[in-house]
Amino acid sequence: MPRDTTDTLGLGEVVSNESLANLLREERKFAPPAALAANANVTAAAYEQAEADRLGFWAEQARRLTWATEPTETLDWSNPPFAKWFADGKLNVAYNCVDRHVEAGNGDRVAIHFEGEPGDSRAITYAELKDEVSRAANALTELGVNKGDRVAVYLPMIPEAAVAMLACARIGATHSVVFGGFSADAIAARIQDADAKVVITADGGYRRGKPSALKPAVDDAVSRIKSVEHVLVVRRTGQDTAWTEGRDVWWHEITGRQSAEHTPEAFEAEQPLFILYTSGTTGKPKGILHTSGGYLTQAAYTHHAVFDLKPETDVYWCTADVGWVTGHSYIVYGPLANGATQVMYEGTPDTPHQGRFWEIVQKYGVTILYTAPTAIRTFMKWGDDIPAKFDLSSLRVLGSVGEPINPEAWMWYRKHIGADKCPIVDTWWQTETGAMMISPLPGVTETKPGSAQRALPGIAATVVDDEANEVPNGGGGYLVLTEPWPSMLRTIWGDDQRFLDTYWSRFEGKYFAGDGAKKDEDGDVWLLGRVDDVMLVSGHNISTTEVESALVSHPSVAEAAVVGAADETTGQAIVAFVILRGSATTSDELVAELRNHVGATLGPIAKPKRVLPVAELPKTRSGKIMRRLLRDVAENRELGDVTTLTDSSVMDLITTQLPSAPSED
Repeated sequence: MPRDTTDTLGLGEVVSNESLANLLREERKFAPPAALAANANVTAAAYEQAEADRLGFWAEQARRLTWATEPTETLDWSNPPFAKWFADGKLNVAYNCVDRHVEAGNGDRVAIHFEGEPGDSRAITYAELKDEVSRAANALTELGVNKGDRVAVYLPMIPEAAVAMLACARIGATHSVVFGGFSADAIAARIQDADAKVVITADGGYRRGKPSALKPAVDDAVSRIKSVEHVLVVRRTGQDTAWTEGRDVWWHEITGRQSAEHTPEAFEAEQPLFILYTSGTTGKPKGILHTSGGYLTQAAYTHHAVFDLKPETDVYWCTADVGWVTGHSYIVYGPLANGATQVMYEGTPDTPHQGRFWEIVQKYGVTILYTAPTAIRTFMKWGDDIPAKFDLSSLRVLGSVGEPINPEAWMWYRKHIGADKCPIVDTWWQTETGAMMISPLPGVTETKPGSAQRALPGIAATVVDDEANEVPNGGGGYLVLTEPWPSMLRTIWGDDQRFLDTYWSRFEGKYFAGDGAKKDEDGDVWLLGRVDDVMLVSGHNISTTEVESALVSHPSVAEAAVVGAADETTGQAIVAFVILRGSATTSDELVAELRNHVGATLGPIAKPKRVLPVAELPKTRSGKIMRRLLRDVAENRELGDVTTLTDSSVMDLITTQLPSAPSED
């Protein structure tokens, strides 16, 4: 993986809020609730079964799905690391998520309780979802979308996002969902890389109490790209919308005239299901390719196992956006494959008040809640009295996703949201892994605040040192995966070599995607965050290179270096060090302008918390910027080793000249 190894070998800088010693001294443990353990979907026997016959275990999980042609081969690993799972099997992903539940007599079960930010709501049953997905599939077919074509989706958190994804899956098209907060440049890059034929968007969505336009960014992006033939537009806010005749089509008009009958075709298990873009250390976003049979097997199994889902009685809510992999695997595919009833919420946690999440839990009787440490830390900041105003007694399992959760936030979540009774499943996985890889099981694991604990049944993960040797209990190093898994990425779209270089070159025969980890004395895994130059901000990967490139594109900036610094709310905050061009002078106005420039170029999530103009940047003799030292400065730490710097006095210069720059809005 391309990176400055001087930044990463020590692993000291990847711990954010507590020292390793404190992490490893965690002695609080919480046994599973007896009633949950007695009726758990998955017991300790699953670990033994998977250990004895890993491929047999996954073949059994694949049989939880409905196949048109049952697979006879579980794994083809003849050309590693390019895996094929259940390759001679055929299935339709949308049929597994919708039709089969209707055929089983559960058509009247609510699939989605939609809660709009303005307070509008609707319940969609599985029978209604089947009709909507079928109409959308027929509409895409009318627009000339065929098996293998790519469809970009840029929507708010509304049911049509799930319908659009499932409609693509139903006809064998490959969807590429772009987060609704991204800029036109980011959308254009993703549409172009995927060579998308159709874009599905909306006039806008609601954000913090106001309609927020989405289509203008799509219009800007599509104007640069020849591959897009049609733009499908969902009417959500009713705001004025620019229109290109012959290209733009209203969603409600084209789906409204379609038949609700559509016969799903069975596709090969390795049929591409979706491409999802994630930041790369080299700047250009990576199109992570996931296929159908193996991905759905693991997404459905892990959702069933880790949340102990009982579809007849549970109400599940994952607070993620469908634009991220968590929304793909644990809003759309995993829950719907399992016949779950779930909540989908469009807005932010503080609109119109800071108790909105807990109001929703109370309203729908949510039993399983899956959210991010960033959100939990924000709720802590708002105060214990806010959740205390609501009835959260329906909750029975709590989940955490997106980044390591610090023990303080874990304990707050358990006490104030889970009433000191709900098990917390702290899940580690990535866009690339497709589904959960390391997590407690709520009916089995004695949980520890802050630890993801152990690999799930059927998953082979360990922690290794620089020489790829497994570290002993108490040791730290790099988290690697040593055996293929069903939901693994198949490649980077259009770039097999980058796939090999990025994930498989650091440790021969092992998958490594940039996370540091430590094993405690029990052998449980503690995630320490990224060890490369990708920052994790509010659970989202953001490349330092992308932010640096955006800064340098401003006429006042000559050079930029960006680091992720520990932040108690977002996990990491973006801190930028910039060298200004000769004609530019430091001012609060320029700093604000630079922050806004990054936000406009990459999207608000990438806006630096602080921009610090400096005269020089610390560089090695080979010309690499020593971000480790800049992180030390950003976090007010004593400087680490400066012996490899071309000029060690540069750090004195930086630390003495730093202004107290304005922070976030």
